Amino acid sequence: MAEALNVRPKSECRWDVVSLGEVMLRLDPCEGRVHTTRTFQVWEGGGEYNVARGLKRCFGLDAAVVTALADNPVGRLVQDLIYQGGVDQTHVVWRKYDGVGREVRNGLNFTERGFGVRAALGCSDRGHTAVSQLKPGDIDWEQIFGREGARWFHTGGIFCALSETTPAVAREAMRAAKKHGTVISYDLNYRDSLWKSIGGKARAREVNRELASLVDVMIGNEEDFTACLGFEVEGLDEHHSKLDVGNFRKMIERAVGDFENFKVVATTLRNAKTATVNDWGAVCFAGGELYQAQTRENLEIFDRVGGGDSFASGLIYGFLTGRGPQWAVECGAAHGALAMTTPGDTTMATLGEVERVMKGGGARVAR
Repeated sequence: MAEALNVRPKSECRWDVVSLGEVMLRLDPCEGRVHTTRTFQVWEGGGEYNVARGLKRCFGLDAAVVTALADNPVGRLVQDLIYQGGVDQTHVVWRKYDGVGREVRNGLNFTERGFGVRAALGCSDRGHTAVSQLKPGDIDWEQIFGREGARWFHTGGIFCALSETTPAVAREAMRAAKKHGTVISYDLNYRDSLWKSIGGKARAREVNRELASLVDVMIGNEEDFTACLGFEVEGLDEHHSKLDVGNFRKMIERAVGDFENFKVVATTLRNAKTATVNDWGAVCFAGGELYQAQTRENLEIFDRVGGGDSFASGLIYGFLTGRGPQWAVECGAAHGALAMTTPGDTTMATLGEVERVMKGGGARVAR
């Protein structure tokens, strides 16, 4: 664990970051409920993609996404939304649409934001999607990591839960990345709804523990580490709302004992008092030391979806720019906090705003 991250220089690489994962169309009822609304706002989003988009849109780095879409108007809408975020689509795979979605389709994610005592609620419609049908050999990883070059590769447990073949695609990508000296990060991102019909937590642990041996930077919250890697957390209530940092350190130490390849382990710390008021913080374990971001108590939340992904992109930016683990975890926590003040899965923050929040700047009007 004491080994430091060795990030390839930009001069050798076309990409600062490449992400592998599904990009869905999010249908947002705004202030309403999914089951009663008559209108939706649409966004693009996906756990792995959101990280690349944050690194491009907020932090100005060169980012690409590897995904697959069905070639129909919904897929082209997702494409148009990705264009707005600036993430490169060179390595997007387009699948021929069969007319009704029997063979291939695009993923939909209906998500309401929650308010007060009403929690946020998500309903995914993503069976038989184009990206879930990717198989080893479909992507030219040697082109991406060898001939083009990438400094950082990011994927996660959401992509690996989509089908029987997606973990093998992730493994193929991670091995190619490792061959070329690319740093590999992985967000466990456990979703019970994705795993429950294909083996539940037992299958999630089997898949994620196998892939964990290839990971340099492991990201996840306390439930993720418990469900995906089997590490129990003491001092955690049944609703996963409170976490003692001391107990979490014990869990991290167990994780790096099992996986000596982990160079960094990071997590957000969230106490959800209501859907719209959270205590928010983060920790990062690197080089045998624990680095903790400032805790923001009673943080007001507009839309919590994507907060963890924005934390990950800020954390990665810190390491890519050589700022060290304390700066990186502070950057991640500030970026995640800002991302939850706006609607949609992805960040609308600027680097200047992130740096201002990191320095303790308040919410007085800037003019």
